[in-house]
Amino acid sequence: MKKIFIYISLLFFLASCKVFAPSQMLRTKVDYKYAEFSKEQTDQEYKIAPFDKISFKLATNNGENLVNPLATSGTAVSSSGGGLAFTVEYDGMVKFPVFGRIKVSGLTIKELEVMLEEKYAQYYNDPFVQIEVSNMRVILFSNGLSGDASVITLSNPNMTLFEALATAGGVSGGKAYNIKIIRGDLKNPQIFLVDLSTLDGVKKANLVLQANDIIVIKPRNNVSERIITFVTPYLTLASFLLLMYNTIK
Repeated sequence: MKKIFIYISLLFFLASCKVFAPSQMLRTKVDYKYAEFSKEQTDQEYKIAPFDKISFKLATNNGENLVNPLATSGTAVSSSGGGLAFTVEYDGMVKFPVFGRIKVSGLTIKELEVMLEEKYAQYYNDPFVQIEVSNMRVILFSNGLSGDASVITLSNPNMTLFEALATAGGVSGGKAYNIKIIRGDLKNPQIFLVDLSTLDGVKKANLVLQANDIIVIKPRNNVSERIITFVTPYLTLASFLLLMYNTIK
């Protein structure tokens, strides 16, 4: 009886490790120290990132007359509605005529609008700038497994974690109390842990997502299913060998 208990305990231990879950990605150690959300981060607006697409419109007299000061730009293309579209370069810069290359990554939409209005005030009366950002995406592993990943386009600049999870169909198959957000430079990222199993986690779930965030939902450990999946091929092989032995004998 004692041996049976030891074997069962060993199987349960193996079920939680790489042997039974080889496709699970982005694990963290049990004692891993996650980054803490600051109030600034939870209240944060979307910040422009490299490879975002920016739609730019400029009007004078506080929006009365639409002008197109960037028509001669070699890096801008016309967009619908009379404005121009830019793609933020890999280093976060956009090349504007007259002003040259300007760093826009890390700015909110409002901050970029205000900055451009101040610059164009040198050439136009009461400039009114409108900025729209698109091509913003995050990656979501819906239950931490490689086969259940999706790229979610942020439909608006202030899309929250709640909205992204709803877009992906919720946390079915995963643990609501163990949702990781990987953010920033992948060489030295910040990793946050969100617990949505309680109402206290709602504040963190209202976090505004940033471009290229990686969301990982830890999968549920279906021990019995994994044990059966792992053991079945060996039992099949043993049965076949036993059958062959009996046939030959």
